[in-house]
Amino acid sequence: MTAATTSGRTVRIVRPAILLLFVLLFLMPVYVLLVTSFKPLQEADPGSAWNLPSHWSTSGWSAAWETLRPGLENSVKIAVSGSLISAVLGSLNGYVLAKWRFPGADAVFTLFLFGMFIPYQAVMIPLAGLLTDMELVGTIRGLVLAHVVYGIPICTLIFRNYYVTIPDELIEAARVDGAGMLRTYWSIVLPVSAPAFAVTLIWQFTSMWNDFLFAVFLGAPDSWPVTVMLNNTAGSGAVAVQYNQQMAAALLASLPTLLVYLLLGRFFMRGLMAGALKG
Repeated sequence: MTAATTSGRTVRIVRPAILLLFVLLFLMPVYVLLVTSFKPLQEADPGSAWNLPSHWSTSGWSAAWETLRPGLENSVKIAVSGSLISAVLGSLNGYVLAKWRFPGADAVFTLFLFGMFIPYQAVMIPLAGLLTDMELVGTIRGLVLAHVVYGIPICTLIFRNYYVTIPDELIEAARVDGAGMLRTYWSIVLPVSAPAFAVTLIWQFTSMWNDFLFAVFLGAPDSWPVTVMLNNTAGSGAVAVQYNQQMAAALLASLPTLLVYLLLGRFFMRGLMAGALKG
């Protein structure tokens, strides 16, 4: 047996072992969350976090559902509507910047990209003032508007990079046939835009669902999403900390984004790769 063969076998053994170790480290908090969420209140104690419950109970899940249900409904309204609007606007912007060039298009695209690097905190006060003047502060519509406006740069970038890969000959052929800008978009570009829409929808849905800063700063109790409701459960126990309810609430709040990536993750990767290369 040569040294090269021995080294190759060692690599094949060590590499999966290291990956398995990282997987276990990653799943340890998930195990604690899941086990604690099914414990009755008297067993949900940090000192016995690793122990399986002696009596499996769904009381923590029931209490968490009742607490988070209004926030879950608000999050669905914000994330679904905001994602769809962001995707449509990003698609139109990307189409114009990629296939209908106009004087100053590069400068406009640069300004769009600049918007990606503006932190939330820098626009929070003027954004709150704007929404107040529009009588949208503390409403679902106001939160959707804030997320859509802030998401336009990244959505435009995704679609623009994807539409660059569409052959210019198709656009020119549509022009020769007499199709205008919107007709070309509807008949030629939109039917092949599924990968870019998948990436944008998943990205925006996840961002909006996990948002906390906009929600707590621009929202109100009636429009608070699940992230704010989840934060409020941290002090929900008057006599004893209800760890089982808090763990169940954390899992409930994270399930939608987890399911999105499990069910649509392959489309997300395909969409990213589809716009990575031109030609």
